[in-house]
Amino acid sequence: MGNSALKAHLETAQKTGVFQLTGKGLTEFPEDLQKLTSNLRTIDLSNNKIELLPPLIGKFSFLKSLALNNNKLTALPEELCKLKKMETLHLNGNHLRQLPAAFGQLVALKTLSLSGNQLRTVPTQLSGLRHLDVVDLSKNQIQNVPDTVGELQAIELNLNQNQISQISMQISHCPRLKVLRLEENCLELSMLPQSILSDSQISLLAVEGNLFEIKKLRELEGYDKYMERFTATKKKFA
Repeated sequence: MGNSALKAHLETAQKTGVFQLTGKGLTEFPEDLQKLTSNLRTIDLSNNKIELLPPLIGKFSFLKSLALNNNKLTALPEELCKLKKMETLHLNGNHLRQLPAAFGQLVALKTLSLSGNQLRTVPTQLSGLRHLDVVDLSKNQIQNVPDTVGELQAIELNLNQNQISQISMQISHCPRLKVLRLEENCLELSMLPQSILSDSQISLLAVEGNLFEIKKLRELEGYDKYMERFTATKKKFA
Protein backbone atom coordinates (compact mmCIF):
# COMPACT_ATOMS: atom_id res chain seq x y z
CA MET A 1 0.00 0.00 0.00
CA GLY A 2 1.36 3.44 -0.96
CA ASN A 3 2.47 6.05 1.54
CA SER A 4 -0.01 8.58 0.19
CA ALA A 5 -2.90 6.21 0.93
CA LEU A 6 -1.59 5.67 4.46
CA LYS A 7 -1.17 9.41 4.89
CA ALA A 8 -4.81 10.00 3.90
CA HIS A 9 -5.89 7.39 6.46
CA LEU A 10 -3.78 9.06 9.14
CA GLU A 11 -5.29 12.48 8.39
CA THR A 12 -8.81 11.09 8.64
CA ALA A 13 -7.91 9.30 11.86
CA GLN A 14 -6.56 12.50 13.36
CA LYS A 15 -9.98 14.10 12.91
CA THR A 16 -12.19 11.13 13.78
CA GLY A 17 -10.14 9.25 16.37
CA VAL A 18 -10.72 6.10 14.29
CA PHE A 19 -8.00 4.34 12.30
CA GLN A 20 -9.33 1.50 10.18
CA LEU A 21 -7.23 -0.32 7.64
CA THR A 22 -8.51 -3.84 7.01
CA GLY A 23 -7.69 -6.45 4.40
CA LYS A 24 -4.71 -4.60 2.94
CA GLY A 25 -2.08 -7.31 3.40
CA LEU A 26 -0.20 -5.30 6.04
CA THR A 27 2.61 -7.34 7.55
CA GLU A 28 3.34 -4.94 10.40
CA PHE A 29 1.63 -2.47 12.67
CA PRO A 30 1.95 0.97 10.98
CA GLU A 31 4.67 2.80 12.92
CA ASP A 32 3.25 6.14 11.71
CA LEU A 33 0.33 5.66 14.06
CA GLN A 34 2.69 6.79 16.84
CA LYS A 35 1.89 10.37 15.81
CA LEU A 36 -1.71 9.81 16.90
CA THR A 37 -1.24 8.27 20.33
CA SER A 38 -3.38 10.93 21.98
CA ASN A 39 -6.02 11.07 19.20
CA LEU A 40 -6.97 7.49 18.63
CA ARG A 41 -9.95 5.89 20.36
CA THR A 42 -10.36 3.02 17.85
CA ILE A 43 -7.87 0.97 15.84
CA ASP A 44 -9.03 -1.75 13.45
CA LEU A 45 -6.36 -3.66 11.55
CA SER A 46 -8.33 -6.86 10.98
CA ASN A 47 -7.76 -9.21 8.04
CA ASN A 48 -4.10 -8.40 7.52
CA LYS A 49 -0.91 -10.41 7.99
CA ILE A 50 0.49 -8.75 11.08
CA GLU A 51 2.73 -11.10 13.07
CA LEU A 52 3.80 -8.77 15.86
CA LEU A 53 2.12 -6.08 17.90
CA PRO A 54 4.94 -3.66 18.84
CA PRO A 55 5.49 -2.39 22.41
CA LEU A 56 4.47 1.11 21.22
CA ILE A 57 0.83 -0.08 21.46
CA GLY A 58 1.15 0.79 25.15
CA LYS A 59 1.36 4.50 24.29
CA PHE A 60 -2.21 4.73 22.95
CA SER A 61 -3.54 5.63 26.38
CA PHE A 62 -6.97 6.80 25.16
CA LEU A 63 -7.68 3.71 23.08
CA LYS A 64 -11.12 2.22 23.74
CA SER A 65 -11.32 -0.38 21.01
CA LEU A 66 -8.68 -2.52 19.30
CA ALA A 67 -9.46 -5.07 16.59
CA LEU A 68 -6.84 -7.35 15.08
CA ASN A 69 -9.02 -10.22 13.91
CA ASN A 70 -7.57 -12.63 11.36
CA ASN A 71 -3.90 -11.71 11.55
CA LYS A 72 -0.88 -13.88 12.41
CA LEU A 73 -0.21 -12.88 16.00
CA THR A 74 1.45 -15.55 18.12
CA ALA A 75 1.88 -13.41 21.25
CA LEU A 76 0.86 -10.07 22.72
CA PRO A 77 3.28 -7.58 24.27
CA GLU A 78 3.04 -6.79 28.01
CA GLU A 79 2.75 -3.11 27.00
CA LEU A 80 -0.78 -3.80 25.73
CA CYS A 81 -1.79 -4.12 29.38
CA LYS A 82 -1.16 -0.40 29.97
CA LEU A 83 -4.32 0.54 28.07
CA LYS A 84 -6.48 1.41 31.07
CA LYS A 85 -9.32 2.82 28.95
CA MET A 86 -9.71 -0.11 26.58
CA GLU A 87 -13.21 -1.56 26.60
CA THR A 88 -13.23 -3.81 23.53
CA LEU A 89 -10.52 -6.16 22.31
CA HIS A 90 -11.07 -8.41 19.29
CA LEU A 91 -8.32 -10.90 18.48
CA ASN A 92 -10.25 -13.69 16.73
CA GLY A 93 -8.45 -15.89 14.23
CA ASN A 94 -4.83 -15.52 15.36
CA HIS A 95 -2.31 -18.00 16.78
CA LEU A 96 -2.30 -16.91 20.41
CA ARG A 97 -1.43 -19.53 23.02
CA GLN A 98 -1.61 -17.31 26.10
CA LEU A 99 -2.25 -13.80 27.34
CA PRO A 100 0.35 -11.46 28.88
CA ALA A 101 0.82 -11.89 32.64
CA ALA A 102 -0.40 -8.34 33.33
CA PHE A 103 -3.58 -8.72 31.27
CA GLY A 104 -5.65 -8.18 34.44
CA GLN A 105 -4.57 -4.52 34.37
CA LEU A 106 -6.97 -3.82 31.48
CA VAL A 107 -9.45 -2.63 34.08
CA ALA A 108 -12.03 -1.11 31.71
CA LEU A 109 -12.34 -4.18 29.47
CA LYS A 110 -15.95 -5.17 28.73
CA THR A 111 -15.73 -7.35 25.62
CA LEU A 112 -12.96 -9.81 24.82
CA SER A 113 -13.01 -12.02 21.70
CA LEU A 114 -10.34 -14.68 21.30
CA SER A 115 -12.22 -17.12 19.10
CA GLY A 116 -10.10 -19.28 16.79
CA ASN A 117 -6.77 -19.13 18.63
CA GLN A 118 -4.65 -21.82 20.33
CA LEU A 119 -5.48 -21.29 23.99
CA ARG A 120 -5.37 -24.46 26.07
CA THR A 121 -7.07 -23.15 29.18
CA VAL A 122 -9.31 -20.32 30.36
CA PRO A 123 -6.73 -17.61 31.14
CA THR A 124 -6.54 -16.97 34.90
CA GLN A 125 -5.81 -13.27 34.18
CA LEU A 126 -9.48 -12.77 33.24
CA SER A 127 -10.64 -13.33 36.81
CA GLY A 128 -9.50 -9.92 37.98
CA LEU A 129 -11.41 -7.93 35.37
CA ARG A 130 -14.38 -6.37 37.11
CA HIS A 131 -16.25 -4.91 34.11
CA LEU A 132 -16.00 -7.86 31.77
CA ASP A 133 -19.35 -8.61 30.13
CA VAL A 134 -18.67 -10.95 27.23
CA VAL A 135 -15.79 -13.39 26.80
CA ASP A 136 -15.55 -15.43 23.61
CA LEU A 137 -13.05 -18.30 23.82
CA SER A 138 -14.75 -20.50 21.23
CA LYS A 139 -12.74 -22.54 18.69
CA ASN A 140 -9.61 -22.91 20.82
CA GLN A 141 -7.94 -26.01 22.29
CA ILE A 142 -9.25 -25.67 25.83
CA GLN A 143 -9.51 -29.01 27.62
CA ASN A 144 -10.53 -28.04 31.11
CA VAL A 145 -12.03 -25.09 32.94
CA PRO A 146 -9.97 -24.37 36.10
CA ASP A 147 -11.08 -23.30 39.60
CA THR A 148 -10.10 -19.67 38.96
CA VAL A 149 -13.14 -19.40 36.66
CA GLY A 150 -15.24 -18.90 39.80
CA GLU A 151 -13.98 -15.33 40.07
CA LEU A 152 -14.83 -14.46 36.47
CA GLN A 153 -17.16 -11.44 36.37
CA ALA A 154 -18.46 -12.00 32.83
CA ILE A 155 -22.17 -12.15 32.00
CA GLU A 156 -21.58 -14.39 28.98
CA LEU A 157 -18.85 -16.99 28.49
CA ASN A 158 -18.58 -18.73 25.12
CA LEU A 159 -16.57 -21.96 25.15
CA ASN A 160 -18.14 -23.58 22.08
CA GLN A 161 -16.00 -25.83 19.88
CA ASN A 162 -13.18 -26.62 22.27
CA GLN A 163 -12.07 -29.98 23.69
CA ILE A 164 -13.46 -29.49 27.18
CA SER A 165 -13.95 -32.66 29.18
CA GLN A 166 -13.70 -31.18 32.69
CA ILE A 167 -15.25 -28.13 34.32
CA SER A 168 -14.57 -26.85 37.81
CA MET A 169 -17.62 -26.67 40.09
CA GLN A 170 -16.45 -23.13 40.87
CA ILE A 171 -18.12 -21.98 37.66
CA SER A 172 -21.42 -21.98 39.57
CA HIS A 173 -20.01 -19.23 41.81
CA CYS A 174 -19.52 -16.73 38.99
CA PRO A 175 -21.42 -13.73 40.39
CA ARG A 176 -22.79 -12.37 37.09
CA LEU A 177 -22.65 -15.31 34.69
CA LYS A 178 -25.99 -15.68 32.91
CA VAL A 179 -25.03 -17.32 29.60
CA LEU A 180 -22.70 -20.30 29.38
CA ARG A 181 -22.03 -21.80 25.95
CA LEU A 182 -20.38 -25.23 25.87
CA GLU A 183 -21.58 -26.59 22.52
CA GLU A 184 -19.46 -29.12 20.62
CA ASN A 185 -17.06 -30.14 23.36
CA CYS A 186 -16.11 -33.51 24.87
CA LEU A 187 -18.26 -33.45 27.99
CA GLU A 188 -19.75 -36.55 29.55
CA LEU A 189 -22.91 -35.78 31.48
CA SER A 190 -21.21 -36.85 34.74
CA MET A 191 -18.58 -34.14 34.17
CA LEU A 192 -21.11 -31.32 34.04
CA PRO A 193 -21.28 -29.87 37.59
CA GLN A 194 -24.91 -30.18 38.76
CA SER A 195 -24.42 -26.98 40.75
CA ILE A 196 -24.61 -25.11 37.42
CA LEU A 197 -28.26 -26.15 37.37
CA SER A 198 -29.10 -25.95 41.06
CA ASP A 199 -26.93 -23.18 42.53
CA SER A 200 -25.82 -20.71 39.87
CA GLN A 201 -27.05 -17.53 38.20
CA ILE A 202 -26.86 -19.19 34.77
CA SER A 203 -30.14 -18.87 32.90
CA LEU A 204 -28.96 -20.08 29.49
CA LEU A 205 -26.84 -23.22 29.29
CA ALA A 206 -26.03 -24.34 25.74
CA VAL A 207 -24.60 -27.88 25.68
CA GLU A 208 -25.62 -29.37 22.32
CA GLY A 209 -23.02 -31.54 20.59
CA ASN A 210 -21.34 -33.14 23.60
CA LEU A 211 -21.08 -36.81 24.61
CA PHE A 212 -24.60 -37.08 26.02
CA GLU A 213 -28.18 -36.69 24.87
CA ILE A 214 -29.80 -33.39 25.81
CA LYS A 215 -32.84 -35.18 27.21
CA LYS A 216 -30.60 -36.80 29.84
CA LEU A 217 -29.83 -33.31 31.14
CA ARG A 218 -33.49 -32.95 32.08
CA GLU A 219 -33.19 -35.90 34.47
CA LEU A 220 -30.50 -34.21 36.55
CA GLU A 221 -31.22 -32.86 40.00
CA GLY A 222 -31.48 -29.09 39.85
CA TYR A 223 -32.82 -29.01 36.29
CA ASP A 224 -36.16 -27.60 37.53
CA LYS A 225 -34.38 -24.74 39.26
CA TYR A 226 -32.43 -24.02 36.09
CA MET A 227 -35.67 -23.99 34.06
CA GLU A 228 -37.18 -21.47 36.46
CA ARG A 229 -34.30 -19.07 35.77
CA PHE A 230 -34.44 -19.83 32.06
CA THR A 231 -38.17 -19.07 31.87
CA ALA A 232 -37.92 -15.95 34.04
CA THR A 233 -35.22 -14.57 31.76
CA LYS A 234 -37.20 -15.40 28.64
CA LYS A 235 -40.21 -13.52 30.01
CA LYS A 236 -38.05 -10.52 30.79
CA PHE A 237 -36.89 -10.26 27.19
CA ALA A 238 -40.14 -11.27 25.52
